[in-house]
Amino acid sequence: MHRSPLGLSLLTRYDECVTVLTSSDWGHDQEVEQLHPEEQEAFPPVFMWMEPPDHTRLRGLVSKAFTPGRIAALRPRMIELVNELLDAALAAGEFDAITGLAYPMPLTMICEILGIPRSDHEQIQEWSQVLTRGLDPDHLLPPAAKAARTEATPKSLGYLRELIEQRRTGPGTDLISALAQVEERGDRLSEEEMLGTIIFLIIAGHETSVNLVGNGLLALLRHPDQLALLRKRPELVRPAVDELLRYDGPAHLNTRSAKRRTTLGDHVFEEGDGVVTLLACANRDPRAFDDPQRLDLTRFDGHAPVSRHLAFSLGHHYCLGAPLAALEMATMLEGILARVKKMELVDDNPPYKPNVLIRGLSELRVRFSG
Repeated sequence: MHRSPLGLSLLTRYDECVTVLTSSDWGHDQEVEQLHPEEQEAFPPVFMWMEPPDHTRLRGLVSKAFTPGRIAALRPRMIELVNELLDAALAAGEFDAITGLAYPMPLTMICEILGIPRSDHEQIQEWSQVLTRGLDPDHLLPPAAKAARTEATPKSLGYLRELIEQRRTGPGTDLISALAQVEERGDRLSEEEMLGTIIFLIIAGHETSVNLVGNGLLALLRHPDQLALLRKRPELVRPAVDELLRYDGPAHLNTRSAKRRTTLGDHVFEEGDGVVTLLACANRDPRAFDDPQRLDLTRFDGHAPVSRHLAFSLGHHYCLGAPLAALEMATMLEGILARVKKMELVDDNPPYKPNVLIRGLSELRVRFSG
């Protein structure tokens, strides 16, 4: 455990991270005040930063849209989108895989789940990128990023208020309509809670998937032996997604604070003390994973016991959209394996986004041929 200059203890080992993520001694409900003091009045409540019973209530309402059956039913649409994107990629030959593959499919999927019109997807993406950057602690954000967040927050919330009002009077089959009708039936879901929930789903529902696709493609391109193995054994696609998540996941850290005086290892934490669970470190912990620096697409194939990766966190804050993100990545890989005979990196030193909480490439120049 390393004490950082920010006053938070950094946890690097798998076991300690698992304990914090799963124990009721640690909570997620003080971070807005601690990490975003400048925005806590402007941003609506988000269930990610809540604890039971409010977290349970809001997550329960939203989780109905992310059941295994509902996610599986989205697969034909994912296949359609992947094929459209690969048509353009193969026609271009050389292109940016972030803008050409990683962003369009997850963005389209979460917008269609929510019921956001196609004409507004580009605007939603712009706001989402700004707000995702704004999730980083205020004291780590440059003034320009803070200013962009301050500008994007009321604009995005205003847009969503109008959309919610439209769905109250003319509901459809989308998630925003369902949440609006829940409020009308007298449930405890307020408009502010709806706004926070929808904004969170937009960000979490596609930004992490974008980085999963980008980081995953880069890892495969840098490990041609593993890519060749995947071509030879396409049944490894699903366990390969888990290994790519472990190897270089889209979120490299998480935060918690002590809800009461508690001991972790030989360290005593007082109520309110904060910690950072370094998920990427835990996923490379040799105590939990054999030869953790090696990309091994057979690691999670079920033939040998293996620790669960922490890319989607654990406990009651486990990522609600994990099945959606995993299926999106698997569908993307299946499409690439079926249609792209050769792919190669154009630049082996691609640039990254400046984000702290979310890790992902800002560009990935590749060359595809059929």
